[in-house]
Amino acid sequence: MLNWANITGFDWDAGNERKNEKHGVTMAEAEQMFFNEPLLLLHDQMHSQQEVRLHALGVTDDGRRLHITFTLRQSHQLIRVISARDMNKKERAAYEQASI
Repeated sequence: MLNWANITGFDWDAGNERKNEKHGVTMAEAEQMFFNEPLLLLHDQMHSQQEVRLHALGVTDDGRRLHITFTLRQSHQLIRVISARDMNKKERAAYEQASI
C-alpha cells in the first residue's frame, strides 16, 4: 500500500495547515505520528476516485492518538496531509485491537 522507501517528506501549505489547526493538531504532531509505532494504515476507497487516499491511526511523541487522512504527491514521494484530528472512540478501539 505504501512504500516507505519512496517517502522523502511532507507537502504542506497554508490551507492544510489551517484546517488541522482547527482540530488543535500542529504540523509537527502530524508528522511525528508517521514515525511512531504502531501505525495503522487503511485505504479510503470511497474518496479515492481522483487520487489514492489513506487513513492513518497512530500516536504522537506525547502519546496523543490521531486520525490522519492523507494522500501522496510528487510520484508518491511526499505525504500530503488532508486532515488531522484526535481519534474518535470507535477509531481508538480499532487502533488498540490492531496494536495487540
